Formats: sequence, C-alpha cells, structure tokens
Amino acid sequence: MALSAATALWFLPFVLPICLYVAFTDMAQMRITNQAVVALALVFIVLGVFILPFETYLWRLSGLVIVLVVGMVLNFAGALGAGDAKFAAAAAPYIPIGDLRFVLALFTAVLLAAAIAHRGIKRTPLRQLAPHWESWAQTKKFPMGLALGPTLAIYLILAVQFGN
Repeated sequence: MALSAATALWFLPFVLPICLYVAFTDMAQMRITNQAVVALALVFIVLGVFILPFETYLWRLSGLVIVLVVGMVLNFAGALGAGDAKFAAAAAPYIPIGDLRFVLALFTAVLLAAAIAHRGIKRTPLRQLAPHWESWAQTKKFPMGLALGPTLAIYLILAVQFGN
C-alpha cells in the first residue's frame, strides 16, 4: 500500500465516525449530508498539512478538485447522486494515486456486498428494526453511501495494518 500506516492511523479515528454516519444517513434518508462531506474534507485539510509533505498534501488536494469535477459531470448525466459525488471528492485526498486500483477493487467488492445485504435485508423481518428508512422503498435507487463510507473506512483500516 502506498499510504503509510502512520498516516492512516492519524486519519482513521476522525474519518471512521464520518464514514459510518454517511452509511447510516444514506440508508435512512437517501442522502449524504453536506455536513458530513465538509467534515471529511476538513479532517484532511487540517490534519493533512501536518502529517504529509507539503507537496504531497497539495497534490492530494488537487485530487479533491478533479474528482469533484468528474462527479459533477456524472451527476448531471444522472449516473450518481450529488451527495455521492461530493463524498467521493472529499474522500479522494485520503487515497494516494498508487493505491487507486486497490481502492477501486475494494469499492467494487464493498458495493456488491452492500447491495446484496441491503436488498436481502429489505425482504426479511430484519427490515422492521428500521421500518421508516427511505432506502427500503427505493426500487431503482441505491444508497451508495452504504458502500462509499465503508470503502474509505476499510481502506484506512487496511492501511493501518499493511501500509508502508
């Protein structure tokens, strides 16, 4: 992994609750809140300047802008929600370019697991634990935060264990 274990360890305690909140709110309300996106970006902006070399920090921030622009285009095309695009942009600086393929593969696996679990639980009595979640009523939309948040959290956890 290109991300160092020490860097991941600094980010993880702040990012993990945000990722869990994003997964929860997207299932409950079918939206990723701006507060969560801003909090995720601010954690990187505030901590990153202290724990990353300045040039690396600036390159990673440029990733936020690039992913935001791409996400906006995909949102305008109807391919994903605005909250999903903003969350992906705020998450982008945490991922070094050297880990991009790994994170995309991880996201694919988490998305598949999240879709199977969400659609499966939707059809069981477990649904009654949270009967008013908006995501249960959706037939074509999927709460992508259920995959986006855990992907970033799992990536940072794995980086703590296996980072360089």
